[in-house]
Amino acid sequence: MDLDGGKRVFQRLGGGGSDAGDKQQKVCFHWRAGRCNRHPCPFLHRELPEPAARSSNGGLSSRRPHDDSGGGFSGPRQKAHSFNSASSWGRNNNRAAVPPKKTKLCNFWSQGNCTFGEKCRYLHSWSLGESFTFLTQLDGHKKVATAIAWPAGSDKLFTGSKDETVMIWDCQSGKCENVANLGGEIGCMISEGPWIFVGLPNFVKALNTVTSSDQSLAGPVGQVYALVVGYDMLIAGTQEGTILAWRFNTVTNCFEPAASLKGHNLAVVTLVVAANRLYSGSMDNTIRVWNLDSLQCIQTLTEHTSVVMSVLCWEQFLISCSLDKTVKIWVATESGNLEVTYTHTEEYGILTLCGMTDAEAKPVLLCSCNDNTVRFYDLPSFTDRGKIFSKEEIRTIQLGPAGLFFTGDGAGQVKIWKWLDKPVPAA
Repeated sequence: MDLDGGKRVFQRLGGGGSDAGDKQQKVCFHWRAGRCNRHPCPFLHRELPEPAARSSNGGLSSRRPHDDSGGGFSGPRQKAHSFNSASSWGRNNNRAAVPPKKTKLCNFWSQGNCTFGEKCRYLHSWSLGESFTFLTQLDGHKKVATAIAWPAGSDKLFTGSKDETVMIWDCQSGKCENVANLGGEIGCMISEGPWIFVGLPNFVKALNTVTSSDQSLAGPVGQVYALVVGYDMLIAGTQEGTILAWRFNTVTNCFEPAASLKGHNLAVVTLVVAANRLYSGSMDNTIRVWNLDSLQCIQTLTEHTSVVMSVLCWEQFLISCSLDKTVKIWVATESGNLEVTYTHTEEYGILTLCGMTDAEAKPVLLCSCNDNTVRFYDLPSFTDRGKIFSKEEIRTIQLGPAGLFFTGDGAGQVKIWKWLDKPVPAA
């Protein structure tokens, strides 16, 4: 995988810059790949030494270069910042950042054919960071892994995919115990109590993991992209833009329609509930705020310029991300309306967010980008904390117990990660 756009660019020098002397200062690309067959080759078959840092008087300095903006390892590890002040977002960026050495994934290693081994200048790992580690990979899905759920107290992990299946994994052995073909692409999946809710085209499937019973909740038109449980309701975001809600009737032991919220012009792809508010993000580039007492839309947020892919609530803040390459932090004003207090910009569109705490209970935000990476940031400073690489884009991130978290990607692979009790310094 090439993170610079999917292809390598070769630049040929013209005029006086293309003589043999200049060529001898370039490393042979084919030699690096282990397949140069030119004898003699006009380019170097060895790596060039790293440029040395220069002191202020023009001589060479033995001091290691560092980033005056706060990067490197010179600073001590900082305590988590309080979220109480909106002005703290993006500030106090004092925490030691990820080391600059080997920050790009080796394309040949990811394909299994790098010949340099430990001498390769690029990263031979699916992650970059000292606070978490890769545990194992679950293979089985044939298409995009779109959803992951681990019911509380269960020893089973559920994964859903566009291949129309839900796979059930034993958490002890890591083996797939069962595969349920639901007859439609899985758009989302959540767990609540004994229930697993699965978003499908034109309905929601409710599976009871205790009684092994199931129900099909009709009403949605098109794919169900988002599900959330809150305010004593199951709420679904649909492809046509309508938000539907059901309540469980303990007398009939069934889910019954409770509400239909209309306002979005295009598909609703993300939902979150906090207190008596529902926040919905849509392909129409807006976030709508709904009062769940009155079931009315009380505000429409229009600051994003592309699809709003994910929203989450953290303390008194709303965090949203979009294909417009931004993460926005929203805070309520005295009037009660939400306004942007901070905008973080990435190089690529952002597919999903996940908020979690590390092994030291410090808040971390995970941003999955469409360059096949997940970026880790300390909050509220947005200090770089690490990165996960993947062969294809990571579509879903899910928390688990005991410091575990899961990622599902475009190839159908589900990977299991864990926060480390003690960070392991980079070599």
